[in-house]
Amino acid sequence: MALGTLALFAMVPILTVLVFLVVLRWPAKYAMPLAFAVTVAMALFVWDVPGNQIAAASTKGVVTALEVLFIVFGAVLMLNTLKESGAIQTIRQGFIDISPDRRIQAIIICWLFGSFIEGASGWGTPAAVLAPLLVAIGFPAMGAVMVALIIQSTPVSYGAVGTPILIGVSSGLTGSDAVNAEASALGVNFNEYIQMIGGQVAIFHGIVGLLIPLFMVMMLTFFFGEKKSLKAGAEVWKFALFAGLAFTIPYALVANLLGPEFPSLFGGLIGLAIVVPAAKKGFLLPKTQWDFPPESQWDPDWSGTLKADSLKPAYISPFKAWFPYILMGLLLVLTRLGTLPFGNWLKTLELSASEIFGTQISIVSTPLFLPGFIMILMSIMGYFLYSMNKETYGTAVKNTTVMIISAAPALLFAVPMVQVFINSDVNTTGYMSMPLVLAEAVSAMMGENWPLVAPAIGALGAFVAGSNTISNMMFSMFQFGTAENVGLTPAIVVALQAVGGAAGNMICVHNVVAASATAGLIGKEGALIRKTLIPTAYYVIFAGAIGYIALNGLGFNIGTMIAAVVVVTVISIIVKGLREKDSESAVEVRQQKFGG
Repeated sequence: MALGTLALFAMVPILTVLVFLVVLRWPAKYAMPLAFAVTVAMALFVWDVPGNQIAAASTKGVVTALEVLFIVFGAVLMLNTLKESGAIQTIRQGFIDISPDRRIQAIIICWLFGSFIEGASGWGTPAAVLAPLLVAIGFPAMGAVMVALIIQSTPVSYGAVGTPILIGVSSGLTGSDAVNAEASALGVNFNEYIQMIGGQVAIFHGIVGLLIPLFMVMMLTFFFGEKKSLKAGAEVWKFALFAGLAFTIPYALVANLLGPEFPSLFGGLIGLAIVVPAAKKGFLLPKTQWDFPPESQWDPDWSGTLKADSLKPAYISPFKAWFPYILMGLLLVLTRLGTLPFGNWLKTLELSASEIFGTQISIVSTPLFLPGFIMILMSIMGYFLYSMNKETYGTAVKNTTVMIISAAPALLFAVPMVQVFINSDVNTTGYMSMPLVLAEAVSAMMGENWPLVAPAIGALGAFVAGSNTISNMMFSMFQFGTAENVGLTPAIVVALQAVGGAAGNMICVHNVVAASATAGLIGKEGALIRKTLIPTAYYVIFAGAIGYIALNGLGFNIGTMIAAVVVVTVISIIVKGLREKDSESAVEVRQQKFGG
């Protein structure tokens, strides 16, 4: 079968997700079973994948989905424990004391605290932690999930103490003579070559990610503001860029000086240390504060089953209220550092199955090592720390369980669909796996302009696999080979793959479903993906342009033109928003002066 025709068949599962989930707005619990059935049909009748291979891939997907649900359960139970105890009221007041402005709260909680959590844990944990926390302090559920997903971009390449680079890129390139030859030509060994790629990834992220805090607040004010205008978001451009630099500068320095383990961790912590005191002093903050409209005016689609109302009175000190989150972050770091034994202790409980149904697919699960286990421990600790009674803690457990049960159907079909898609390389036709067929077709069309679409391939991998690490495993060698074939520097193209793979986390179905579940926002996943497609498109387009410039220079070329269009567009939106503000201010002055 011709490559183009085969690529069209490979697109069918992805188009099914986009059409039914995003366009027709089906709830994920209905759209994902259909997508799973379509993917199985493509595997059986076009790729001629054996039935045992499909069954094994599906089984592995179910196990992975259960792991994701375990993480979500831990995150929601921890939040509900703080909610029932009254600790969340103290946390809420603490953010109000920093700034009551919701835009500033979103930047501090998501961009900085979220980046720290990503660096410590990865695997979608930040969105699972942040979304319910934001709801608890008064954000609409859909707005909370949206901003929590948007930061699943810049810090993701160094999530879980550098896993997407150290495991994803490294295992994707391991064993290649061409890669080893390229490293030798540069005078470095394989590990140093991976570190070099990791440093380049941080530079690309630092440039593109600088605008993510501004993107986040402008989308927040546009979709969830009373006037639905970009103006309110544009007002905080100075503070947003300040917060962007406070994270990206230390982040890029750490990646290039220390390696891929700590950029997001240190960037988040250093950013918090810089930005929180500055916000308390009003540095670069706008004169006007912004809040959501009264809850009575919210669109019904904004809300989920998790509510901020009926919170218990706060009688808990700030340190005591924050202690479970502080200890969670510390434990995540300690258990993810390979130089310490704690992670290995948690991995002693291993559930595994080799060569499932006679295939090469194996399952290994270490439930105690999952972030959900640590979050459940923090919830149990909260029971004693806050002197809760059995009734209130039982309410937290009950509410969490109900929410997880409602989220389970979508994940139990979404992740198996991904596994069948990825593992379609075992077949009797000799075809490559579906994602590699798609990448090969795009490569054939783009030629030397490949850098422009290299991040999009990474994002595609994350969209279907739900992981930057898996995307890098699938496509790093493909990106390296394509770069060599068209005469480009392979390390830069592989770095673009990793950047795009991080950006794809904003739209990957199982991240969206999991984050929505933590906020009680079931059945509205398509509406969220339509929103997060906007920053994802910005990310992959701008990263592609910057990569093209890195490879071809700043002359008059397509990369420079695209980058210029992106920058001019962002500046014009800010200026337009500020002009709207000035116009409204002038109208208000005239009304006060002349009376109406």
